Amino acid sequence: MYESGSFVAEHVDPVTAEQVQPNGVDLTVEAVFEQREPGRIGRDGKEIGDRQRRHPEAGDGDTDTFYLPPGGYVLQYAETISIPDGHVGFVYPRSSLMRNSCMLNTAVWDAGYTGKGEGLLQVHHDVELERGARVAQLVLAEGDHDDTYDGSYQGERVE
Repeated sequence: MYESGSFVAEHVDPVTAEQVQPNGVDLTVEAVFEQREPGRIGRDGKEIGDRQRRHPEAGDGDTDTFYLPPGGYVLQYAETISIPDGHVGFVYPRSSLMRNSCMLNTAVWDAGYTGKGEGLLQVHHDVELERGARVAQLVLAEGDHDDTYDGSYQGERVE
């Protein structure tokens, strides 16, 4: 069963009242990257290809807007997520992304994960994204698990 938005909000920091939805919490854009070099995923490990940070463009004096032509981008979320014991996290795109010809792909967030995660944004038509815009929604579902997450992304981008 999925948890309520207020329960999910207890595991997201920072979070505003506007981000709390009936069944989850909206995640916002912190940074946008383009992958420039190949990565590698093997049987014995992985290597993330080199990325280049996209900088917001100053259009009409707005220095917090990313102008994105069609392509693939890595979005970094601004919030720190802590998936509680007995739960699994799923991140879904907000419908406003899809209505603007964009799709957000994510992975399962295991119990015990803490960090500021990422998603793959597929842009099919030029779009503007403002830093701090709500682009995804985290939901938590009850789930049995054998252990908790202790992988290489544990604590990512958490100061």
